[in-house]
Amino acid sequence: MSRVWTVIAFGGAGTYAMRASFLAVAHRLAAVPPWLDRILRQIPPAAMAAIVVPSLLRPHGHFDLFQARLLAGLVAAAVAWKTRNVGLTLVVGMGILIAVEAL
Repeated sequence: MSRVWTVIAFGGAGTYAMRASFLAVAHRLAAVPPWLDRILRQIPPAAMAAIVVPSLLRPHGHFDLFQARLLAGLVAAAVAWKTRNVGLTLVVGMGILIAVEAL
C-alpha cells in the first residue's frame, strides 16, 4: 500500500470518527445549559453583522461615511429595532436608498 492510499484511509477513518462521535453523544447535546444557549443565540446576529456592516461602510472598497447605503442602513436598523417588522424594515430601507440616490 502506497503512502497516498495510507493517507486517504486515515483521512477517511478520521472523518468517519468525527461524524460518528456526534451521533454517539447526541443525547447530551439535546439539553444545552442556559449559559451556552445565551451564547449560541448571539451567533446569527454576529454573522449577519459581519456580512452587512462592511457593505455599508465600505461599499466601493474604501471607507465612506457619507453615502446613501449607510444612511439607508441606519434608518432601516432603527425601524427594525423599533417595530420588529421585517417587511416594513425592507420597504423603509429601500425607499430611503432609492430616494437618496435619486437626489
